This record gives sequence, C-alpha cells and structure tokens, in this order.
Amino acid sequence: MTGGPFDILFEPVRIGPVTARNRFYQVPHCSGMGHRYPEADFALREMKAEGGWAVVSTQETEIHESADLTPSNQGRLWADGDLDRFRGLTERIHAHGSLAAIQLAHGGLHAANRLTRIAPYAPSHALVDADDPIQARAMDREDIRAFRRWHRDAAVRARQAGFDIIYVYAGHDMTLLQHFLLARHNHRSDEYGGSFENRLRLFREVIDDTREAIGDRCALAVRLAVDELMGPDGLRHDHEGQDIVAALAEVPDLWDVNLSDWSNDSQTSRFSQEGYQEAYVRFVKPLTTRPVVGVGRFTSPDTMVRMVRQGVLDLIGAARPSIADPFLPNKIRDGQLDSLRECIGCNICVSGDNLATPMRCTQNPTLGEEARRGWHPERIPPLARAEPVLIVGGGPAGLEAAHALVRRGAPVVLADAAAEWGGRVAREARLPGLAAWGRVRDHRLQALRVAPQAELYLQSRLTSADVLAYGIGKVVLATGARWRTDGVGRAHRSPLPFLATGRTVSVDDLLDAPALALAGEVVVFDDDRYYMAGVLAERLAAAGASVTYVTPAPLVAAWTVNTLEQARIHRRLVEVGVRLVLSARLADRGPDSLTLACVHTGRTQTIPCDTLVPVTARLPVDGLWHDLSAQREAWADHGLSSVERIGDSLAPGTLAAAVHAGHAFARSL
Repeated sequence: MTGGPFDILFEPVRIGPVTARNRFYQVPHCSGMGHRYPEADFALREMKAEGGWAVVSTQETEIHESADLTPSNQGRLWADGDLDRFRGLTERIHAHGSLAAIQLAHGGLHAANRLTRIAPYAPSHALVDADDPIQARAMDREDIRAFRRWHRDAAVRARQAGFDIIYVYAGHDMTLLQHFLLARHNHRSDEYGGSFENRLRLFREVIDDTREAIGDRCALAVRLAVDELMGPDGLRHDHEGQDIVAALAEVPDLWDVNLSDWSNDSQTSRFSQEGYQEAYVRFVKPLTTRPVVGVGRFTSPDTMVRMVRQGVLDLIGAARPSIADPFLPNKIRDGQLDSLRECIGCNICVSGDNLATPMRCTQNPTLGEEARRGWHPERIPPLARAEPVLIVGGGPAGLEAAHALVRRGAPVVLADAAAEWGGRVAREARLPGLAAWGRVRDHRLQALRVAPQAELYLQSRLTSADVLAYGIGKVVLATGARWRTDGVGRAHRSPLPFLATGRTVSVDDLLDAPALALAGEVVVFDDDRYYMAGVLAERLAAAGASVTYVTPAPLVAAWTVNTLEQARIHRRLVEVGVRLVLSARLADRGPDSLTLACVHTGRTQTIPCDTLVPVTARLPVDGLWHDLSAQREAWADHGLSSVERIGDSLAPGTLAAAVHAGHAFARSL
C-alpha cells in the first residue's frame, strides 16, 4: 500500500552503519525460553522478522558466568561455544530482511549466581535484590577491569555471531551499569562513585569498549531507563535521566529509552493506557541527532504515526504488541487493520519469564508453539474434508475454535445462550481497568461476522435434544464455568457448611449485574489469588460499600507478582479504602460476622460481615456434556461422531488457556 496515512512508518531509518527497512522495532524482551529452549526462542524471533519487524532483538543475554540469572531462561553468551547457536538466530532473522540486535547484560546485584555460585558483583556491598540471603561484593578496580573485559569479549562474540546492533544496557534496575549510575546503589568514594560524572564513568568506558570491539560493521545501541517513578529517591527524566542523555547524546548510534523498573516499563492495561511513557521520553530527541526508539504498548497505527510526526520517536518499539501479533507491521502495510490482534496488556506473557517457562499470550495462541508444534500465527492448514462443526458457547474458547476452524475451511455453527458474545470476556471487560480485554472477543467476532461459512446464534440455549437434532457430526462444548460459593479453593479443599449462615453473593452475580450494589459490611475472600478478587473489591468500594479483603496468601492478589501488578493492586485497594487481612482462612460465620483463623497459628478474629463474596474456585458448566454422554448410544443414529469439551468447561483456567484450548482443538481436526 502506498500513498496511505501510514506510509511514514515504512520509511527506512539509518542506525549507524546499518539501515532498518521500516520503523517497526521489536525491542529486547524475555520469552521464558532463552538458553534452555533456544530453538523455541529463535523460532519466535524469526516469526517477528517474517511479520515485518525491521529490527528483531534478543532478550537480555548474560555476558559471563558471574551474570547467572538461574532459574530465569535468558540468553547466554558466556563463551565462544555459544556462537554457533546465535549464528543460527541471526541467519534466520536476516533471511527475512531484518536486522538482528542483541542486548548484552550483566545483572550485578540482580544476578544471584545460583548456578555458578560466584559472589555477585555490585558497585558497593549490598544484599542481592532477589530473596536469596546473600550479598554482592563491592567491586575493586581489578573487578571493574574484569567486567569491562567480559563485556568487550561478549561484544566481539556478538559481532562474530552476525548481530547488526549490539546493546549496552542500563535499565530496569537489573543491570550492573545502571547500579553504578544510581546513587542509592553506588556508595563509592573513588573515581567511580560520588559525583554524577564519576557514577557515569563506567557507563562511558563500556560504551567506548563496545564501540572498539564491534568496529564499523555493527551499530551500538544504548538502552537506558530515564525515569524510575520514584521521585527524588530514584532516577528522574527531568534530572539525571536527562543529564545522562545530554552527556552521551551523540555517542551511541541509537537510543532505546524506557522506564524502570520492569513493573513500570511493562504496566498492564488495568493501570495505564497506550503511549503512557511518552511524557517521560519526549525530552530525548531534542538532545540528540541519533534515532530514538521507545515503547508504550503501541497498538494503534494512528498513535504510531503521531509519535513519529511529533518528533517523539524515530522507531516504534514494541515487546508485547509484537507478541500478540508478530505480523502487525505487514498488516498495517497491506491495509489489513481489521485483522490486527491488539495486545490487551494482561501481562500473561510476562508471567512466563517470572515462572521460568515458555511464555504464553492471550491474543496469540500460537506463541511458544512455533517450534514445538510448528504453529504459524497467520497460516493454518486447510482441512482435507471440510465437515461442519457445531460449537456451543461463544466465550473465548468457542470464539477462537470457530475463528480457527473457519480459517481451515470448515462450516461452523456457533450458538450461545447469552444475549451478547464473549462469555466471561464480555463480563470481565466491564470491570475497572479491564476494558481492553474485550479485544479478545472483538478480534474473533469481527472475522466470524464476515465469514460466509459461519452461522452465529445468540440467545440460543441448546439442550441435548437440540444438539442431536442438528445432525452435525462434530460437536464442541465451550460452555464455560461458574464461580463456587461453598468456599472450596486452595485453603479449603472441602465445602464449608457454615457459609450457609448469612448472605453470600457470588462472583457471577456481580459480573452478571454490573450495577449491583452491596450495602453494609462486605468481605471479599480471595483464594483465587489472581486479579478477580482485587478488581471486585475495588469496584464495590467505588460504589460505596465498606469492603474488607481477606486472603490466605501473604500478599494481596499473590499470583499477580508474575504479571507485575501486585504492588499496584495493593496500593489501589488501600487508596479506595479497602481493609486488608492477609494470611487468614475462613473459620466460622454468623448472620452478620465472619470468623477468620490465622493460617500459621490458628488464632481467630471476628470481623463484621453482612455479605460474603467468595472468590475461590470455579466449576465447569457441563450439564450438556453429561446429558449427551448419557445418550451416547443414540449419537450414531443422529450422525454425531464426537463431542469434546474445551476451555473452562473442561478445566477452568486463564483467558490465555481458554483461547489456546480453542485453537488447539481446531488444529487437531
């Protein structure tokens, strides 16, 4: 497409000695695969190059055995023996006309060296920032010389492996170079500490070392966190963040600028909007003639164009949007905006790295399966025999199954009992901060509505007799799940009879009636430990209820540590006046009270409770499955060959799991 409103995004950009073919830049991001699953990681990166990203970067890549981030699955370039593996990556990226970038990293006090057992390095004596009960040692001058040598050697290896852009990385409060820059970590009194110039010294030296090591074939990029959102206690974009850029303005070939720490840089859509980093990075371009790349969970081509035209960025950086849709650049180029899979900002991808497992994506069910299963996000093999399929349930699993089956050429009948499409997505997207989650429904529904072989029926509650009467051979049940009200979860594995005393309102009651207000004292009991209890407590408090949040876990919304939201959820609940009771399980209940027991000591306390909202576990809605199973002998007479359950109707889980289940079913036929 030429002469269109987005043409500026497809202009080439010179980065030192190399040229990016367009302005789409996949910035360094983890994958949860790294050195343990390199083939999976490389297939994921290659998919980005095929999809039109002009620059495709690795995740942070450890430069030395003293930068050991075990158990995290990052890249490793410790020795020459790692070269062949990375050559395979750069060749695959180059085959699609893209540039390959590598982010060299030493974690400093962030690297606990759990595998290598080397005493961690830091500017000054300090506890490591993991939970390990060990300290990092203050580096002496010989240690500093050794670190410079390790970084230089890694840069040489990166050049030999065929990388076009090589990073010097000082960001996310996870790198030794940033630790030297920050006064709270650097307490030195020699030439590497104290004044701003002294704290900048090692950064300058490593940049110079890297330039010398890579020569004039590779570009040198600096990745810098310009603000930590800590006020005067941290780096600020209008103070030393600006001073660093001004001091080194023309030194690198590229500035990659963002926020620190990672939870600030990769904020979820619940707490930030597209382009949220603009106010912090806008100062960079006026200080340098070098190209600037930044991020902000960009999904709108209009926003991308504005960033370039207004001189905020030269290159549109992305991690999560490139995960949700590796083919985003090509789709914009070809005018296929209706087919964009927009990132919903849920950070289920981030949880993969935090759990040291291959990442997943709610919007892109093929993520992580490119190598293992040979799944491609844009290509799916046509069916040899395009037999019709009946799908009961139009939530995330059913919509994805229908969407993928239509792409395979199958006629699909999709029926849902509700008055709107989306199932749990439609209901949850109405909760505070979760509107972007509606994209899971919208992307699939938009494609199905224009597919001639898709029949869509709302307000169609099917019985087993209805299913048999259809005479369709393959039936898929994606009927979802409902939240339990009997207390069963992690802390209580059996139903709690005493909950029958007093009023209980289920999660589904609140989701089905968004305007439902609860009076008096409301207790939200969170044994799910993900987002639901926190967001419901927030909503109820905003509606005027007096809310107490109780959980057996030691943290509010404990699992959201993995999605980088936990601290923000805790803070939000405090801000809206929710009382917090941690490490407590349910012990007894009266008509207007609830007795809690400490999970550690068993000591009890009684709190007011007019209404209990248990957010514990869910049960599959599988009545139709059981009815059909009881009539299995009649299947053949009605032309029915198979009935399968997918998604929450089989085993309740995350939205990502439901979408993946729908896609996996469609691929399995």
